[in-house]
Amino acid sequence: MTIKVIIVDDEPLAREGIRLRLQQETDIDVVAECENGRQAIRAILSQQPDLVFLDIKMPQINGFDVIEAIGPKLMPLVVFITAYDEYAIQAFRSHAIDYLLKPVDSELFGDCLQHARLELLKNKISQRSLQLTNLLNDVGHKPAALAPAAVEQSVDHSANLNATASTAQTPAVERLVIKSNGHVYLLKGNDIYWVEAQGDYVSVHTPQKSHLVRETMKNMDQRLTPQGFQRVHRSAIVNLSYVRELITLDSGDYLIVLLDNTKVKLSRNYRDTLYARLNATP
Repeated sequence: MTIKVIIVDDEPLAREGIRLRLQQETDIDVVAECENGRQAIRAILSQQPDLVFLDIKMPQINGFDVIEAIGPKLMPLVVFITAYDEYAIQAFRSHAIDYLLKPVDSELFGDCLQHARLELLKNKISQRSLQLTNLLNDVGHKPAALAPAAVEQSVDHSANLNATASTAQTPAVERLVIKSNGHVYLLKGNDIYWVEAQGDYVSVHTPQKSHLVRETMKNMDQRLTPQGFQRVHRSAIVNLSYVRELITLDSGDYLIVLLDNTKVKLSRNYRDTLYARLNATP
C-alpha cells in the first residue's frame, strides 16, 4: 500500500527535513509540498492524500484553519508539526493522530509513521468491511453451506498462506483480555500484529487500534510464543504469520517488515531463533 503524503510548513528547511525522512520509506509518495494554509487546502482537495504533515503556526491561515476549511469528512489523517508545545491539547482535540515538536527527533518520527500506517490499515479494513456488508445486504445474500470439497480446498489454501510462519503454531489460541477506556476486548493471537514495551506497560498493536496494558514483556512472551509469536527484541514481540520480509541494514542491524509495512527492530540475540522458526536461511 502506497501512502500519499502532503507536507505543509511555511519554513522551507522544515519541509525539506520531513521530505528527506520520508524519501527513505519505500511505501511513501510525497504528492505535494505547501508553504501556507491556502495552498494546503487546494492541495488536499485536489490530491486527496492519505496523510498530511501539517504545521500549526502559519501566517493568515494556520493548521487548525486548514482542518476547519476542509471539514472532518474530507480531511485525511493529520500529524501536527510545530515548535510550540502549548498547542498539544488543541491538536488532539482536532483528532490529529500524532504531534511532533521541532526539531523533529528521528526515532519519534519513525514511531509516528508506524502509528499512521496502523491507522490507515484500520481505516481501509473498516471501509472494506462496510462495503462488503452493504453489498450483501443489497443483494439479500444468505450464506450457503459449503460442500466438503470446498471446505477442504479452503483449509488447504489457508495452510499454504501460513507455510512460511512458525511450525510451532497451535490451533487453539489463548485469548488476551484487554481492558481499555471502559471496554473489555477479547483478542485472539490472529488479532495481534505485534507487541512492544512501553515502560511499565506493553502496547498491543492490532489492525484496528493499539491497546496499552499493564503487563510485562516476559509474561507476554510466555503467553504468546506458543501461539506463533516470537520475541525479536527486548522491547518487541511479533506475530510470525504477519512477517513479510527481513531487511539487513548497512549498520549491521536488522529490520522486520510486517504485512502492514510496520518496521520492527530485530536484535542480533534473537536473529537465529527467528530465522529457524521462519524456516529461512540467514
